[in-house]
Amino acid sequence: AGHAQHVPRSAGHVQRGSGHAHHMVRNPGHVRGPRDNKDHVLQKLMSVPHGCDDFSQVFPEGSFTEAQFEFVLRELESRGDLGALERYLNSIPPHILHQFESNEFLVSALAAVKFSNGEYRELYGILEDSHFAKVSRAPLQQMWHDAHYKEAERLRGRPLGAVDKYRVRKKYPLPKSIWDGSQNNHCFKAFITEKARSILREWYIQNPYPAPNVKRDLAEAAGLTPTQVSNWFKNRRQRDRAASAKNKKEMMSIA
Repeated sequence: AGHAQHVPRSAGHVQRGSGHAHHMVRNPGHVRGPRDNKDHVLQKLMSVPHGCDDFSQVFPEGSFTEAQFEFVLRELESRGDLGALERYLNSIPPHILHQFESNEFLVSALAAVKFSNGEYRELYGILEDSHFAKVSRAPLQQMWHDAHYKEAERLRGRPLGAVDKYRVRKKYPLPKSIWDGSQNNHCFKAFITEKARSILREWYIQNPYPAPNVKRDLAEAAGLTPTQVSNWFKNRRQRDRAASAKNKKEMMSIA
């Protein structure tokens, strides 16, 4: 698919803001377009042949409102038809996109297209430089994480495990523009339930150095991956050694 060419300013410099003033885009003669009618808009949208690059007959310049513009973006994005979404964005004259450059639906649509095309640097710029309402941040947060996962997988040449993804999230925290204020976004403990920890602790008491086949069995019993089990035992041994060294030092100081 071609890249979205007509973007407000540049993808990394979308103006902040979340204005939703439903003003009418008018032609030079200021002829008012049709009233906002979602069924009418959807009917026109459905009339565009698959793969068509020309949306001009659906919404001739000057004949649609910002509310209709938002509706089309939401409709195409909700269908997962990012190819059509990109073609629609390419069909909008730059000066009209400039009028809507602070529209949250437009910025989200641009981000979705950049993600679909693997243009992750541009995606990060859009997400970092824009403003989004809290109610719409969850899918953008996932998009941010997934893009970094894909980049890490490409560099490593293999799929990421749960621990790898945790480390990626820790290395690339959510930008303030899409962060919801949660303090637990990067907490690896969320992947291990109390039941799983209980299973691991019970075995640790018996043998803090389980064999590979035992780790696989523990992973299956606890609903974890062998890597998670290995990391848990490694971290637990480190904590115990640190605690033992501290206690020994304190005993020597008393003596």
